[in-house]
Amino acid sequence: MTDVLLLIAIAIGGWIFIRVMLKEPILPWKEKKPKQGTKNKQKPKSKKKSKKSKKDMEEENPLNEKEAAPFQDLFPDVISIENHMIRRLNNHFTMIAEVEPVNYFLLDQSEQEAIDMGFETWLSQFNYPVRIYLQNRFVDLAIPIEEIQKVMAEQEDLYFEARDFGLSMIRNLKDWQASQPRYETKRYILFDYHVEAKDLKADNNDELEEKIIEKAFSELNRRVSAARQQLKKAEMPVFLLTTEGIGEVLYYAFNRRKAIKNRFNDIHGEEQLALYVTADQEAEHIAFVKGEIEKNAQAS
Repeated sequence: MTDVLLLIAIAIGGWIFIRVMLKEPILPWKEKKPKQGTKNKQKPKSKKKSKKSKKDMEEENPLNEKEAAPFQDLFPDVISIENHMIRRLNNHFTMIAEVEPVNYFLLDQSEQEAIDMGFETWLSQFNYPVRIYLQNRFVDLAIPIEEIQKVMAEQEDLYFEARDFGLSMIRNLKDWQASQPRYETKRYILFDYHVEAKDLKADNNDELEEKIIEKAFSELNRRVSAARQQLKKAEMPVFLLTTEGIGEVLYYAFNRRKAIKNRFNDIHGEEQLALYVTADQEAEHIAFVKGEIEKNAQAS
């Protein structure tokens, strides 16, 4: 009996010691007393709002996006753009064709199957390299606005209500375009071809050069014609880009943001793309000047 009481006393003493060391109440059903002079204080929330830096705000603005990747990724070692082709080193040529899209999901099942068949037929017909290039541009409503203004200016007997409606439409179009960035996608097919100069026979370098360009153009034009024929059945018209058209694609690739104000059509209209800048002269005089320039180029 004495041993049992001793064990109970030891257990009670150990319990008291542990509770004291843990700073907990000896009796577990009693609440812990808070220390004097201490209060549960919550840290005041910072009233400072995180301010975005000017750099972050500029990056968030879609109009301030980085320029599109240069065409070096698609066309390395470009030499010139001529004869409706991009010429690169070692007689590599590229011809570009623009494709107008079709609204596939607005068509019924039979029309969709016809489009699929036309596209699949074209894909199965060639074994040469073909690339697809998509170019996103900011929507430019300058041409529709100019057409509306032209019609309003030509119609002298236009009713006041109609003229007021036209002016209101022009304002709405400009506000719609300026309210936020809006994009349109241009779709292009790139046809590449390499001319082996050793397979061509020529008496001199000028003749060889002429045959290289002729062979490249005929082969690439044949490929574009095949695509035009097959994709026409798929309701997707294909148009060959001229030298000027290739220049326009390059302009929008390198001047994506600037092209909204400095439009390519305005540059072309002001004849800033002209190779020769002259005043109003007779055709004979212009031909003579061109001939002299070519002679000097050959001599150098």
